[in-house]
Amino acid sequence: MAGRSTWTGRTRWLAGGAAAAGAGLLGLLLAAQVGASPACAAPPVGGGTHQGKATFYDAQGQGGNCSFDSAPADRMYVALGPAEYADAAACGGHLDVTGPRGTVRVVVMDQCPECAVGHLDLSREAFARIADPVRGIVDISYRAVVDPPTGPLAVRVKEGSSQWWFAVRVTDHGNPLATVEARTGSEWRGLVRHDYNYWLADDGLGPGPYSLRVTDVYGNRATVPGVQLAPGRTQQTDVRLYGSGSGSSSGSGSSGSSSAVGGSGTDRSGDRSTAPPTSTAEPPSPGPTPTRSASPGPSPTAGAAGLGAAASPSTVPAAAPADPPSVCG
Repeated sequence: MAGRSTWTGRTRWLAGGAAAAGAGLLGLLLAAQVGASPACAAPPVGGGTHQGKATFYDAQGQGGNCSFDSAPADRMYVALGPAEYADAAACGGHLDVTGPRGTVRVVVMDQCPECAVGHLDLSREAFARIADPVRGIVDISYRAVVDPPTGPLAVRVKEGSSQWWFAVRVTDHGNPLATVEARTGSEWRGLVRHDYNYWLADDGLGPGPYSLRVTDVYGNRATVPGVQLAPGRTQQTDVRLYGSGSGSSSGSGSSGSSSAVGGSGTDRSGDRSTAPPTSTAEPPSPGPTPTRSASPGPSPTAGAAGLGAAASPSTVPAAAPADPPSVCG
């Protein structure tokens, strides 16, 4: 039976006698097997296939360093080493990982500080899809998934935000994000991503509401208006970053005094018009800046609506760059 050793908020499972060797030895071993980390950090993007190793761990239901409200319901997630986590640039992206038993799709949710490039720390459930967990460590190949199916964008203003300090998290974007910009008047302002996957304006944005413009690493762009200064609430939208959307509908829905951010949007496949979904309010999630595992809470895809009705959002198909941008500068 496998043993385990525990770091801050994470439980790593090691096979047989490897548990006694400790986490440090495992990290050194894998670093030697997959190579040293480069000086430049960047998330896996594009369609290229990479070779590496996989281990597994248990996030204990929490949302990891990416500050998700909780682990995905299907528990298909992965933690990347610092060079590929790239200060949260990889958060929310998807990887197809292939091992001896087959292939599994996972979402990037966490950072594995001791993992070198090519070392993927999968959830136990994801590891079991590609190999016998008794093996503990297996050879794998993996590639980034471009434009994976995903739900509409959701935004969450962090606890402690005010008109003088603002932090927002964007989820359900599918591809890794390149930029998030905010507008309260006539000009767009770039927000700064921090390694716990929130985008910050250290001197605030005023009382709101705000428009957010989100761009992924492939040039897909969407605008979400009507984001409220509602700390601790996940505001659901009907805006997708790419894809054909969900067709057309009409009407509106709200619960109590809250209504979803939404309206109409346009994506690369043509025009679409959607209405705000019905949702319920999410209780604020406590805690300061998250570390390797965020506070447990509702799933990002089941989050609550923000306060107040919004203007019409739009999804603008921006021209994709020839090569996805790198965070290496």
